Amino acid sequence: MLTFKQSFTPTHKGSVQNIEHVFESIKQERLQHTSGYYELPFSKKALQDSQNYIKKHKDLVAKLKNLVIIGVGGSSLGLKALDSMLCSLPERNAIKLRFLECTDCFAVSDALKKLKVKNTLFIVISKSGSTIETSSLFKYVLEKYELLAPKNKSHLLAITDTNSPLQKWCQKQKIAFINIDKNVGGRFSVLSSVGILPLMLLGYKVKEILEGARELASRFFERKEDHILQKALYLVQNCEQYPINVLFSYSSVFKEFNAWYVQLWAESLGKLNAHKQSVGLTPVALVGSIDQHSFLQLIVQGPRDKSVTFISLSSKHYPKPRIPQKKLEFLESSDFINGASFATLLDKQCLATMQTLQAQEIPTDSIVVDKVCAYNAGALVMYYELLTSCAGCALEINTYDQPGVEFGKARLRDMF
Repeated sequence: MLTFKQSFTPTHKGSVQNIEHVFESIKQERLQHTSGYYELPFSKKALQDSQNYIKKHKDLVAKLKNLVIIGVGGSSLGLKALDSMLCSLPERNAIKLRFLECTDCFAVSDALKKLKVKNTLFIVISKSGSTIETSSLFKYVLEKYELLAPKNKSHLLAITDTNSPLQKWCQKQKIAFINIDKNVGGRFSVLSSVGILPLMLLGYKVKEILEGARELASRFFERKEDHILQKALYLVQNCEQYPINVLFSYSSVFKEFNAWYVQLWAESLGKLNAHKQSVGLTPVALVGSIDQHSFLQLIVQGPRDKSVTFISLSSKHYPKPRIPQKKLEFLESSDFINGASFATLLDKQCLATMQTLQAQEIPTDSIVVDKVCAYNAGALVMYYELLTSCAGCALEINTYDQPGVEFGKARLRDMF
């Protein structure tokens, strides 16, 4: 379960009408299949494709010790976010998850250290296969591990768009592949086979992830989660005063989720709008309590250009470990916390920080995650995807393209 609280509401004239307009726009996006992500929690395709693959390759799966994901951005960040959030759960298999997502030579060497083909599955994830980082890394592992040798082909899988160049290559080379909807952008793809298959291999309860996402989406379209519309509209209405949205996550389990949020928010919302104006909301990701000792000072006494969203875990499910009932001479000032759990300390630090910002009239909202579980992880993903779509509609932009990224790709090609 997720609990939401907001210290703000839309303030401009016509806010009610604007909320209705945004909601109708989102309904039309879903009906017109503007983006396929809306239907992912309701579809059985990712589950069935993943189950079929695992059944067909059960001998490989049984001895799997390494899972190497070759992909960048949306092809890796969502999976990394969910695995980092859920990796402490007992159902997690003892498989090392490795990522080849950066062409930095040190990162490549580190990701492949002590890797053996016989207990490894390489999954290349790309809508087309032509993303330069992905294709370069893919070529590297093909050669290094001789993955096109008949005995090694079963250790390679592609997840790609239907009839993409990558699929055609797989068909010619007789390499396994799974298709995803062309209309699901990478940063919205974690609830497709892009995330579901690796998460299933890792042992997670993927049906519960999809259930959490599905129930939040259903409640949203039943108008039982209007706080999402209200938040999106507030951020857009006040984007000139508060152009920066800070996600302050009070648990290390959300660190990679923060990185996924940054891509989702920045790549979706930084655009030219319908009137050819440059618009957007800038994401900043922090981890508490670590960043209380760095970035918080800027928020409290720096420029008043930030809204802050807090994500925290309910401490009631995490009574251990606890701070010992131990007194240290000269350090008695910290004894007030003795005997409390670390989860309680972190929870109170989050609350104290949030109340400090509210006292300064800095816009805040909070999401409390009842406990770390597959259902809540799916709900949190869907919450942010819906929030992004609502903000995009309010900004009058195409939330799902990324033309600015393509400019850089063209320049890179010209350099060679």
